[in-house]
Amino acid sequence: MDVEELRQRLEHEKDALPLPESLLKRELAPDFSLVDSALDWLQSSSHHHIVTLDDPHYPNLLKQISDPPSILFIKGEPDTLLLPSIAVVGSRAATSAGLQSAYQLAGELGSIGFSVSSGMAAGVDGAAHQACIDNSAKTIAVLGTGVEVIYPRRHKKLYEKIQCHGAVISEFWPDVKPYAGNFPKRNRIISGLSLGTLVVEACRRSGSLITARLALEQGREVFAVPGNILGGQSQGCHDLLRDGAKLVENAADIIEEVSVLCDFHLEELKSRHHIGGENASDLPFTSLLASVGYETTPIDVVVEHSGKAIELVLEQMLELELQGWVAVVPGGYVRLRRS
Repeated sequence: MDVEELRQRLEHEKDALPLPESLLKRELAPDFSLVDSALDWLQSSSHHHIVTLDDPHYPNLLKQISDPPSILFIKGEPDTLLLPSIAVVGSRAATSAGLQSAYQLAGELGSIGFSVSSGMAAGVDGAAHQACIDNSAKTIAVLGTGVEVIYPRRHKKLYEKIQCHGAVISEFWPDVKPYAGNFPKRNRIISGLSLGTLVVEACRRSGSLITARLALEQGREVFAVPGNILGGQSQGCHDLLRDGAKLVENAADIIEEVSVLCDFHLEELKSRHHIGGENASDLPFTSLLASVGYETTPIDVVVEHSGKAIELVLEQMLELELQGWVAVVPGGYVRLRRS
């Protein structure tokens, strides 16, 4: 939609509202300078994207929350938003054990085809994003600033790498600076676009517990990693576990809980993007599909039978999963239908 079409649409909707004209045109007049600045930003780079609620790239799970953002500014790869995602959040001042746990679990999730969403904050967030980058997996950074504002500044290199391995997104205009009230607000997006939220090392006053609470309100799964009982760094995680969160030691603990919701996500994705109905001649990775059985097939078996590099196998298996040929299960993959 170009600027003139957008102006006409806003003018029509404004005139259609059943309120006094004097109030409407004074208080609800659209600021076209902001619209123009957004479109200028969009056109300034091929890696800039604007996604609205009716856009095919808008995450379907996010659309289902009570207050989805009406617009998302994206730097990077918008297709990343279509992948099944798990949120990984936790302490900004994480211990070395907490950072290691976040890195390991995010890497495992990324290696089997999930994207990992987080807030690009210091500590656990940064470790989760870095694990995906190191494993050539996809990750989504949801910012509490505009997408052109790097916060914290020490994550400049991470910010740039995320755009090559996923996407940096925000509901705020690109140049919005850090404001304390915006960070809790963005947490609903982190949990909303994800199948579940994993909390790694959080004290009882941790902001990551806000994300966990929002996930529960949105009907999503909540997971927690237990920690040392002698320190206070994991008290929030222990409280979550007492309240029914799933204890996590490895990625399989997460996958077995989100498998049903993941299947629903993929079905919705297929219907929205008209995926499916292919015949064998349309299938791009026939030899790889032949390596997957109707019972659980470990990824190392798929790699061995295919004779391909693991990075290429993971990429092509994700494509087969999106097309509905295979599904991710604890321990590997299963084939869903015949050629």
